[in-house]
Amino acid sequence: MVCNPASPEPSAIGARFATLAQQGRCALMPFLMAGDPDLDTTAACLLALQDQGADLVELGIPYSDPLADGPVIQAAAGRALAAGATCGGVLDMLAGLRGQLHMPVVLFTYANPLLNMGVDTFCDRAAAVGAAGLVVPDLPLEEAQRLSPMVAAAGLDMVLLVAPTTSPQRMARIARTSRGFIYLVSVTGVTGTREQMDQRVASLVGQLKSLARQPVAVGFGISTAAQAWQVRLWGSDGAIVGSAFVKRIAAAGPSDPPATVVGAFCAELRRGLDSPVSIT
Repeated sequence: MVCNPASPEPSAIGARFATLAQQGRCALMPFLMAGDPDLDTTAACLLALQDQGADLVELGIPYSDPLADGPVIQAAAGRALAAGATCGGVLDMLAGLRGQLHMPVVLFTYANPLLNMGVDTFCDRAAAVGAAGLVVPDLPLEEAQRLSPMVAAAGLDMVLLVAPTTSPQRMARIARTSRGFIYLVSVTGVTGTREQMDQRVASLVGQLKSLARQPVAVGFGISTAAQAWQVRLWGSDGAIVGSAFVKRIAAAGPSDPPATVVGAFCAELRRGLDSPVSIT
């Protein structure tokens, strides 16, 4: 069955954004690299994020040539691969969390691992273990349009990206194809923390929301509660935070295990998104 983006029945991702919109809240979506430093730690971190206010999570599948990622996430992918993480292993880890993990999981993978397993097989397995969506950053719109029906047939949302350099005409085409939400990349470049958010993001959010029915979430460069609050003020429906979480996992020690560290940071971001008074 091919799902239509205008379907009256929202997906798990769409339903979560709709609930947040009714509550007047902005979605908090952390990113983790699966398998960094190992899959058991990733599982514990996912549950900690859920407990501390994350609304959705973006889960990276480690890949040896992550073109869209900066050095922090590239290093995390390298550590995960060195520890033996595989695409199938990541899906098996998610299967072990069925019944415990209730927030929508958006899998972040490059095209090669997807094609290596087979698109239909990957999507069926991902849906079976509870994943809700898929982001493939190195897949151009034209290929995504071919892939989207297969992803939708498995019950997953194909989430597409918009960059600061995307033309209005192409934005409109992406808006017609993307499901669940649209991922607005806040910078021209790779992932990583930034000291300040580019003011262009405000106009990009407004432009994209004038073209799309789906929620818009901003990612790349958000690393503090103040920056997350800023993108909310600009009208974003969600804030995606990646490298700042991955850095904390890499720096965690025996006295502060990764799940504790990412949970505390998630709670800090949640407070900042919900109440600017709490931002210091």
